[in-house]
Amino acid sequence: MEKYSELLRYPLSEIHGRTDYLQISIEEYVSIKENTGSRRLKKGSGPRIYLPIPSNIQDGNSVTYGDFRLNSIAGAAVDAVSKTIISGENLISNPSEALEKMYSSLQGGIREIASAAGGADGLQGFATRYFTSQAVNIFGANITPNQILARQSGEILNPNLELLFGGPTLRNFRFSFNMVARSKEEGDEIKNIIRLLKKSMAPKVGSSGNTFLRTPNVFELRYKQGPIDHKFLHKFKQCFLTDISVNYTGSGTYATYENGTPVSIKMDLTFKEIEPIYDNDYGDPTGVGY
Repeated sequence: MEKYSELLRYPLSEIHGRTDYLQISIEEYVSIKENTGSRRLKKGSGPRIYLPIPSNIQDGNSVTYGDFRLNSIAGAAVDAVSKTIISGENLISNPSEALEKMYSSLQGGIREIASAAGGADGLQGFATRYFTSQAVNIFGANITPNQILARQSGEILNPNLELLFGGPTLRNFRFSFNMVARSKEEGDEIKNIIRLLKKSMAPKVGSSGNTFLRTPNVFELRYKQGPIDHKFLHKFKQCFLTDISVNYTGSGTYATYENGTPVSIKMDLTFKEIEPIYDNDYGDPTGVGY
């Protein structure tokens, strides 16, 4: 089994106690189930990589929203169905009473739907347009009840358009590092860094062979100021390394030292966080947060 130094770094001579740098810790993945509802790293077993803070560092937080439409007739129908279901809460313990309440609620709901449609005539017109559109669409017409209404009267149902929260997103981070070996030792360190990153992002073969695959290692990223976390720059949640791209002709020309080490190497890394950012992640007042 390959052994790596507990600490790998590039450049060898410039990452020290007073330098700003990016720390990458590589640890074994632990599932939510194994941690009773929360992912955590198995600390103390994985190596660390120190790399200079790359240029053009940035973060971006986003959440998804979507357009939501609910005209007054559909809204009245939703309300009626909800009330009818709620009124039947005692259907098992007292069926006769529950059915009576549900029937009464359904009657009231139908009246509300008719009122929203402009009375019985309006409700009948809505039903006529609906079934007309369904019948015509058999022939590929792709006509909606609202389009029929617009052609007949020049009106449409108010869609009551609203923007509603759709959910969180997961953040991606892309880093680019230009590495030039200035000694054999530094060339070996660069080689070990690349090899370790590639191996750590690869799926693990299960104990029973290739039938099952285990989740690759996880990565914990930190901007550091010497021995402490950076006081301003953003933080990271645990990440997977989703992509590594290495260009062994970083200067645009193939050139190596006598031992085969490329003179200039460009390494691009793409990380993706395992879980979204929530408001309660901002309890620590240090820096800009996540």
